[in-house]
Amino acid sequence: MKIRLVGAAAVVAAALVLAACGDDATDTDAAATADVTAEATDATTAEMTEEMTEEMTEEAAGTVVDVAAGNPDFSTLVAAIEAAGLAETLSAPGPYTVFAPTNEAFAALPAGVLDALLLPENKDTLVSILTYHVVAGAVTSDQITAGDVATVEGGNVTLGTEGGVTVNDATVVTPDITASNGVIHVIDAVLIPEGVDPAALVG
Repeated sequence: MKIRLVGAAAVVAAALVLAACGDDATDTDAAATADVTAEATDATTAEMTEEMTEEMTEEAAGTVVDVAAGNPDFSTLVAAIEAAGLAETLSAPGPYTVFAPTNEAFAALPAGVLDALLLPENKDTLVSILTYHVVAGAVTSDQITAGDVATVEGGNVTLGTEGGVTVNDATVVTPDITASNGVIHVIDAVLIPEGVDPAALVG
């Protein structure tokens, strides 16, 4: 009789152990599934957050014209863009890379040239000069390589990368200002396309 009782107890104990193991396996599988699901959810959320941040940043930044208009160092450039009738063009989707001269850069032009460029009769020359500062596509400073690059004006600018980025004889003093339709690199001189003589506009 005692043997039977011991045997029965052993059976019950074994059953309990198996049940416990089964529960542990189920719990482990459920935990693993939950971990995978959580990781996938976190990755999706992170991706959505990054996309939303980029969209919000672009919206907040505005177009290259908006960014220039919001910076007092570009007031002369903005006036020139408006006089040339290029505000709408440079507000288009693009994207564009704009080498933007500062007010000081425009002030360094020969006496009387800036005033002459802003006159309605010299609009074509002003358009040529301004579009010579624009390259199709958004190119950040780390993507720039030395060599000639075609501008929207049609001529080429020569880019250099030794000791910083240069464009023809101008130096990029502040790179990579992001806009919704491109990128702005601030330069310290006005670029003049081949065949254009602004000084000739001064009578």
